[in-house]
Amino acid sequence: MDRSARSTAPAGARLPGIPAGLRDAGRTLVMGVVNVTPDSFSDGGRWYEPGAAVAHGLELLAQGADLLDVGGESTRPGSARVPVEDELARVLPVVERLVAAGAVVSVDTTRAAVAQAAVERGAVLVNDVSGGLADPGMHAVVARTGVAYVAMHWRGHADVMDEHDVYDDVVADVRRELAERVAQMRAAGVRDDQVVLDPGLGFAKSGASNWPLLAHLPALVADGFPVLVGASRKRFLGHLLAGADGRPVPPLQRDRATAAVTALAAHAGAWAVRVHEVAASADAVRVAAAWGAAQDGPGPRATTGAGARPHGGEEAR
Repeated sequence: MDRSARSTAPAGARLPGIPAGLRDAGRTLVMGVVNVTPDSFSDGGRWYEPGAAVAHGLELLAQGADLLDVGGESTRPGSARVPVEDELARVLPVVERLVAAGAVVSVDTTRAAVAQAAVERGAVLVNDVSGGLADPGMHAVVARTGVAYVAMHWRGHADVMDEHDVYDDVVADVRRELAERVAQMRAAGVRDDQVVLDPGLGFAKSGASNWPLLAHLPALVADGFPVLVGASRKRFLGHLLAGADGRPVPPLQRDRATAAVTALAAHAGAWAVRVHEVAASADAVRVAAAWGAAQDGPGPRATTGAGARPHGGEEAR
């Protein structure tokens, strides 16, 4: 990607609308998922009513979420689209009430009309799984409002995306296709300092294609944009954890694996992770930050000489 138009500031430090305290957190941020849908693959409509969704969002904040991602349309494999009126009715009351409660709110939508309305009610980030491909008007809304914008790698809606799980080199292909999205955004007037990229784990990537993207996440980070990683409870983790019968474990049993991915993604330099269960990932990003700080600090301490602790004592047990 051409970096000539970008600032030399650290990725993520310049996103508009994101509070300075989060931009300068010194660690990967944790985005908590608030699904206001009856058919989510993960939580199956538990937070469908606005009051329940708001209460859940506040609970995620108490558990350590830095920002909340509110979505009103399921993107689970095979799901059908909902009318825009339904999506607006689901999302807007929740966005409004969470913003009023002091939350930093993102709206998870592929529709320009929903993005516009949510930003008018206080959302500071638009999380678009289609990267603007689903709605030709999305980039214009992002440019006009100046809001931060997540552009995910995407090849088709949920009902057909598995048909597009074909890659020559998944890492190179995803980086190239994201670069194409960036070029389209620039042409529409979106500034580079608004953009976050997402490799789209699980979207047109039903299984093994996800692991190379995670293993080569530093290459995507090195392209200069903040990177959001959304591995939470996804089916490739379910297949990884499958029992002797080969059946993938259900979504609610994938949280420990999600936290492990969070730690690795944070260590690789991800700007944020998007998760359903916040507490473990909030701990994981802090572990990764401490690990990274120690790597940047002094080398190993001497194990002999003055001040060294002997082996076999309390510290060794």
